[in-house]
Amino acid sequence: MAEESFKEYGKEEAIGLLFEGTGFKKADKSSFEATPGGTVISSSRVFTEGIDFDLVYFPLKHLGYKCASVVAGELYASMAKPQTLSVRLGLSAKLDFSHVKDLWGGVVVAAKEHGFKTIDLDLVPSPNGLTVVVSAVGEESKLTKGRTVKARSKDLVCVSGSLGAAYLGQQILEREKKTFEKTTDDSAQPDLEKYKMLIGSYLKPEIPSGVVAGLEEAGIYPSHGYLVSHGLSDTLKRLVRDSGLGVKVYADKIPFEGNSFTFGKEMDIDPISAAMNGGDDYRLLFTIPILSAEKFRREFQTFDIIGHLAQPEVGAVLVTPEGVELPVKAQGWNNE
Repeated sequence: MAEESFKEYGKEEAIGLLFEGTGFKKADKSSFEATPGGTVISSSRVFTEGIDFDLVYFPLKHLGYKCASVVAGELYASMAKPQTLSVRLGLSAKLDFSHVKDLWGGVVVAAKEHGFKTIDLDLVPSPNGLTVVVSAVGEESKLTKGRTVKARSKDLVCVSGSLGAAYLGQQILEREKKTFEKTTDDSAQPDLEKYKMLIGSYLKPEIPSGVVAGLEEAGIYPSHGYLVSHGLSDTLKRLVRDSGLGVKVYADKIPFEGNSFTFGKEMDIDPISAAMNGGDDYRLLFTIPILSAEKFRREFQTFDIIGHLAQPEVGAVLVTPEGVELPVKAQGWNNE
């Protein structure tokens, strides 16, 4: 079967073809009508080839899925439900229609999974590889609309899945890429089966789509919410800044993928350091009132409770299994 090419289509025809069979209508822009008094929340990200992803090992469909899921996750962190998604693709000459079709397929899968009502797409030329710009708009949950939930010492710090796995998965892929570049056998393929959970955490992060509706139904009011994207340390520093309180996280409560420690030993990478300082985990982190602890444990079993808020003078600390409190450090913050 001949590979589909942009030479066969104009820009508008290509965009129209990408929408065929998706269940979404082609539109010049995405919009929705907020409910009376509703608060609109927006989120946007730019993903650049060579910085955020490497097409040597990153499947285009996974990339589209990841980019769309990340902006949905940022809406969930703000207790908002996704409504519209806008995608802009900067394409270099090395990418043809068939490549864009793969990437767009991943975007559509994520859009359906996260309940976006409308999506729009534009294609623009790029001199240097692939750039993906995604913007999402949502409406604040009725649970938190008009409410100010004050964070208090002892509120629980809860996270939606394993941490550090994405960084470890990326390191595996980088290692295998270097090995492949040194071989003369182009047919040689690495055996990555034993690392599939770590690699999957990097290539296709899973963000729970029903979390806002679930919190609404349970009547649980988070005081703060974040999408952990630049390591847990960065998120904890933001939490301390935003809440005006301290935070304690316990190293033995942080969730890890099953073979994180085996691979960490293999690569001389401490999984705890990967969780604290690595990136691309894209896990939701909420602070939950202590009085909602039992209900939260019962209703949100995929979340792990990893610590709690504390008095302001505590700052942000990681508590070791021996009880030693280590100050949390994060890139991008002064006076570390």
